[in-house]
Amino acid sequence: MINIKNLTKIYHASGQEIVALDNVSLTVNKGEIFGIIGLSGAGKSTLIRCINMLEKPTAGSILVDGQDITKLKKHELRLARQKIGMIFQHFNLLSSRTVFGNVMFPLEIAKVPRQEAMKRTHELLELVGLTDKANVYPSQLSGGQKQRVGIARALANRPKLLLSDEATSALDPQTTRSILQLLRDINKKFNLTILLITHDMNVIKEVCDRVAVIDNSRIIEVGDVLNVFTAPASPTARSFVNSVFSREVPSELLHRSATGNDRKDTWLVRVAFIGASAGEPIISSMIRKYDVEANILYGNIDRIKDTPFGNLTLELMGRPADIQEAMAYLESRGLEIEVLQNA
Repeated sequence: MINIKNLTKIYHASGQEIVALDNVSLTVNKGEIFGIIGLSGAGKSTLIRCINMLEKPTAGSILVDGQDITKLKKHELRLARQKIGMIFQHFNLLSSRTVFGNVMFPLEIAKVPRQEAMKRTHELLELVGLTDKANVYPSQLSGGQKQRVGIARALANRPKLLLSDEATSALDPQTTRSILQLLRDINKKFNLTILLITHDMNVIKEVCDRVAVIDNSRIIEVGDVLNVFTAPASPTARSFVNSVFSREVPSELLHRSATGNDRKDTWLVRVAFIGASAGEPIISSMIRKYDVEANILYGNIDRIKDTPFGNLTLELMGRPADIQEAMAYLESRGLEIEVLQNA
């Protein structure tokens, strides 16, 4: 759906060049929810604004559904934008129009016949759960309701691509979850490609199929969300993952493991659970099978979309040969094992 090649965007200010995007290449597949995550100033907002040509790239190409939008004339670009929906961080609703009028506005711009436009608007308000708010003005809505209006408006012209620019960053956690669930439902119902940018890894975890990490104007990592969470390849990705799912073992636990048992060898290991193994009693099975003791020191279990995922830090005590056999058993059951310390 999106194929970006060697995209560069340079701003000029006070006689200086500011590189916002530096030779960025990226592919987004049709029907997927693709996330772009980065810190403020990394270039993610510039990237999404280039995709709908609100910002004109300095160099490179952007193909949307096979069409290079960087080469379109003004009239052609207006038509192309009708198939690219945009959800904004601060809603950008027209305060003088009702909810119905806001959703209907892009259909009026596209000169859709009035009866058809009204029918489409009713369908969209039902889709986002705001049928009862049709005649209400934006000032009377909550933040989540305003964003639902923004989503309905973005879908008005039946776009092939939906862009989300920090759409949940102004919302509370509970409302954020409801908006993300709405985006998931829309993606499944219409097979609509969604590209969203965020600085919140929880958003990526909840809805995205794949993610790109942008840092200092460059894409530094791209992968399936599960792979990035379980094995982040860059320091920036590790930092984002740790913000929602810490893999660091507290120093007091490391010290405790090294000094807490003088009768047996003590190994400190990290065990990663992915998928179905997260719900199986593998640790208790290991204790029954092998002459080792296990003490759970630290850990957490979460979900990435519909996949359970987590890790535990274990203190394994026993003879070295028994501990190694126990770890081999865990690995044979599909768990990833990392030895943090042995003594």
